[in-house]
Amino acid sequence: MSKSITPSTYVRCLNFGILRQLADFLDPQEGWKKIAVDIKKPSGEDRYNQFHIRRFEGCVQMGKSPTCELLFDWGTTNCTVNDLVELLKRNEFLAAATLLLPDSVKDSENTDYVKHSDNAVSWTSRNTIPIHEIHVASECSAEKMEVPCSVSDGQSEKSNSQDSETGFCRFSFEELKKSTNNFDDRPVSAGGRKVGEGGFGVVYKSTINSRTVAVKKLTAFVDISIQELKDQFDQEIKTMAKCRHENLVELIGFSNDSDNHCLVYVYMPNGSLLDRLTCLDGTPPLSWITRCNIALGMAHGVSFLHENNHTHRDIKSANILLNENFVPKISDFGLARACGQLNNTVMTERIVGTTAYMAPEALRGEITIKSDIFSFGVVLLEIITGLPALDETREPQLLLDVKEEIEDEEKTIEDYIDENIEQEYSHTVEEMFSLASRCLHQMKNKRPVINTVQQDLEKMVSILTV
Repeated sequence: MSKSITPSTYVRCLNFGILRQLADFLDPQEGWKKIAVDIKKPSGEDRYNQFHIRRFEGCVQMGKSPTCELLFDWGTTNCTVNDLVELLKRNEFLAAATLLLPDSVKDSENTDYVKHSDNAVSWTSRNTIPIHEIHVASECSAEKMEVPCSVSDGQSEKSNSQDSETGFCRFSFEELKKSTNNFDDRPVSAGGRKVGEGGFGVVYKSTINSRTVAVKKLTAFVDISIQELKDQFDQEIKTMAKCRHENLVELIGFSNDSDNHCLVYVYMPNGSLLDRLTCLDGTPPLSWITRCNIALGMAHGVSFLHENNHTHRDIKSANILLNENFVPKISDFGLARACGQLNNTVMTERIVGTTAYMAPEALRGEITIKSDIFSFGVVLLEIITGLPALDETREPQLLLDVKEEIEDEEKTIEDYIDENIEQEYSHTVEEMFSLASRCLHQMKNKRPVINTVQQDLEKMVSILTV
């Protein structure tokens, strides 16, 4: 069945072929900039400032389309094709508007474009790739592109279907079992498939439809029931279906056709921020500029979650994954919760999270976005020091206690700066420590909101990249 574009189609669901054609209209003479500066937040403020514009400009050097990256980012706000068409018409990109909705520009004199779009509006679901997958797509044409999830009415060991409720691929457990060599628990470095594990499962490297993916097989390593594990699984899928952003890990699909539950993600070749800060497996240390960019990307991801009224509840360096370009992707949404209005606090009897990162109120059972800010502050300390959040052989054992030592003048920040950080960046290191200290305030109302954190990090990055 073909699937036509309608005014209510989400921009994030536009297929790759259409996006490339839009880019052909908007990339020349930087037409995309006119669209970017015209996009507003619900409050009426500009969504994109000069820093964002420079970031999109940088896409050209990486061989990417600024138009596609802009639409990918804006698409995470659940904007529709109608919203985009109105922007295009307002900025006199009538041919591009006609490409999406042929009847939207009735007075258009560019009949050639209308004819061109006649063949572009209707696409089969097999040729459709969500906009949030563009950054991993090749530069080949839409007709030659291999789509990771083929739509099928049935399920088998070699085929998978698309879940109608979430839009994610539904894999068979046998297919995932086969692709991971029966969930080979040997590390990848030893020829196996295991890349890591956490409190709720083991992650394996796999290849499905010629695409490298990460398969997380949920297993209870901590004292939780099977039902609680299933709740984590359901919550992850529910959250990922609503929250898609460049700095959130991308869920491809899942399997629940047996007693085992699995989640399938885009594979992150540079592992976690925790592993790279500790130079696991002899990897080189991260430069200070890379660390600052990672912190900023994290802030973008948390900001998106908070703007969409979600609290992550388990922000930590082990849950910050890095792609091939060290772009950070926040992962593990099994504990995430919709929190209604941003200033809401919800109480829970079950205390969850990682203690070394948890805010005082979180330890009392409060669910609030300000707890994410506290955890973010601990990660900033990790970025500065290169030390893990908890080390029982160290004094102090908790990294967040370093802040108290410095404030009490028992130590200075220089005593804790990672020796791998270049000396010439000491000023911005101190600025990041000041930001971390504000995030780690014991009183939640004294902590900054994530937009303030984001702005401070943007200033640091802009200074470093001048």
